Amino acid sequence: MDGSRGGLRTGFTTGSCAAAGARAALRAITGGGRVGSVGVRIPRGDYLDIRVERCDFAGRRATCSVIKDGGDDPDVTHGAEIVVSLELTRDAGRIEIGGGEGVGIVTKPGLGLELNGPAINPVPRRMIEENLREEGGAVLRENGARVVVSVPRGRELAPKTDNPRLGIVGGISILGTSGIVVPFSTASYAAAIRQNLDVAVAAGDRAVVLATGSRSEELAKRVIRRPDHCFVQMGDFAGYTIRQCAEKGVGGACVVGFIGKLAKMAAGVRQTHVKGSKVDTGFLAGLAAQCGADESVAARVSGANTARHASEIVKESGVAGFFQLVCDNVRRHMTDASGGRVSVSVMLFDFDGSVLAGGRGSVLS
Repeated sequence: MDGSRGGLRTGFTTGSCAAAGARAALRAITGGGRVGSVGVRIPRGDYLDIRVERCDFAGRRATCSVIKDGGDDPDVTHGAEIVVSLELTRDAGRIEIGGGEGVGIVTKPGLGLELNGPAINPVPRRMIEENLREEGGAVLRENGARVVVSVPRGRELAPKTDNPRLGIVGGISILGTSGIVVPFSTASYAAAIRQNLDVAVAAGDRAVVLATGSRSEELAKRVIRRPDHCFVQMGDFAGYTIRQCAEKGVGGACVVGFIGKLAKMAAGVRQTHVKGSKVDTGFLAGLAAQCGADESVAARVSGANTARHASEIVKESGVAGFFQLVCDNVRRHMTDASGGRVSVSVMLFDFDGSVLAGGRGSVLS
């Protein structure tokens, strides 16, 4: 794909791949020739020119594939082959869309998809149908079409996605709301957070664990007994996630993480990406002073290289209550960010996996 944003190359979603494969397959059947590329109509109304990797056809059947291209924001599906098989049926005007090998099966509510059906999201389904009707014209007024989307490496890739947590088994999801992948896609990460919360709420769970990353989530699972779908990786999007909790009726959240991210959140930072915010060691020095640290210790904390370095100074100096004060500040800011609608607790892990502070009054205990 030729588009770019901020000097970075955009890509296209698995949903666009599926729509391109379906359109190419129908064109091969109706035109009787191999298709090398297709223009795929995306939701905003313009077209992506997508290369077709493989195109086999005979009579009323065709199979075409597209290689997923994430642009300069590659994820685990980047480079995966998305295969679409299409067969014309006698059921005039009807388009059936199903999943084959490597496309996950939905086993939990809250995703807006049929239980025990394929994990092909609503926008990709709509893209497939709209592209086929645009391509097919009279052919699809006289015939129907049965579409099956497969991902040969889908079962292998699935454990590297959020699908196991969401109750999608056996493969990846066919995703995308815009058809394109924007580099460093905060939109896609935000969508994953919303989806995870939707699954928890649909399952009847109104208390969740908000982890700053995979390691903190892993550690939290050792001490907090909740179903997998209650664990949400919010990454750097603390403020956004807690607001979504409030909007979706989640009543309780336990924030878990390490000193690096929690130090930023304690200072009121709601988007903690390393490029967008730095640890305020002066703020940490102030917390240390509140806990009784003398001026020399506070000065060392203020001059620390990282939040981890600051925590090491605090531990060496025996500053009691410092880590709990960090947690208390995180809880206050996250509660405020939720508009007071979410009961927040905080748990701070040390790098050896032990709990440094927090957990008091947890809604999850």
